Amino acid sequence: MSSLAEVANTLVSNRRGVLAADESIGTMSARLKSVGVEAADEKRRVYRELIVTTPDLVDSISGVILADDTLRQRLSDERTFPEALTAMGIHPGIKVDTGAKPLAGAAGEKVTEGLDGLRERVAEYVGLGATFAKWRAVFDIGDGLPSERAVRANVHALARYAGLCQEGGLVPIVEPEVLMDGSHSLARCQQVTRVVLRSLFDELALMQVDFDGMVLKPNMVVAGKDCPEQPGVDEAARTTVETLRETVPPTVPGIAFLSGGQTPETATRHLGAMQNCGSLPWELTYSFGRALVGPALESWRGDPANWEAAQRALSVRAVANAAAR
Repeated sequence: MSSLAEVANTLVSNRRGVLAADESIGTMSARLKSVGVEAADEKRRVYRELIVTTPDLVDSISGVILADDTLRQRLSDERTFPEALTAMGIHPGIKVDTGAKPLAGAAGEKVTEGLDGLRERVAEYVGLGATFAKWRAVFDIGDGLPSERAVRANVHALARYAGLCQEGGLVPIVEPEVLMDGSHSLARCQQVTRVVLRSLFDELALMQVDFDGMVLKPNMVVAGKDCPEQPGVDEAARTTVETLRETVPPTVPGIAFLSGGQTPETATRHLGAMQNCGSLPWELTYSFGRALVGPALESWRGDPANWEAAQRALSVRAVANAAAR
């Protein structure tokens, strides 16, 4: 097994999942402000130190995705974040895309950018201790959306990113997110997710990406959050697994679902229900952000006296997701 395949398998095995702590400065600042915390560099650093130093995190978390600024910062004990995570037995990861921007000629649709200079950045990130990376593409469901143009542009970028990561020694987490914003039905979400994933793996194959050295991070197949007919947990789980069986090659080591704006409890219930959908060729795990760290942020609120309570809140969610597997 190649070193990339070993890392990919480690990220998705032993009932553990990947914690997404890679919010942009703007997003993290907004979340801090929402709980009354000053949106300053040091506050962001302290909050992420709280996350990565949570006791026994390694029991439930295999990897942590960091933002560029966090990857370069140090904990209070002067260790870098990658050094601290590696010492705990957790893989340090890095978000490498530079965000979704308007796609030319496709009103209301976006394409994720960040390929320029990526080969050099991958080499730098490996030198800083990262072992895997993440790139997110987003697809809106709407009247005539997503367009073929948006799908092809985004899966092409995802495939080029994945190839550059593997060339440079990072396991790519490939994240095609069909957004749950809107009033679309479960069936419509399945239709769009199927199209996106089929196009994605066609493009990954064209770019000669090794499927055994990557992790897929897709959306769960759910109805839009404004849809009047919401499926039950078991129905959404069955539909998600059915869609994956149709589109994801068996050589992919694992699928680490994003939570996509679901409540922490709902995301965990969906994850658990999928484990009961029969024998599968890949591991089904989680790569949650808000669904893992949201309760911790609410508990902390910038007060040092709440440090341990916040870490307990994170631990509860991490353990619950590991148990769901």
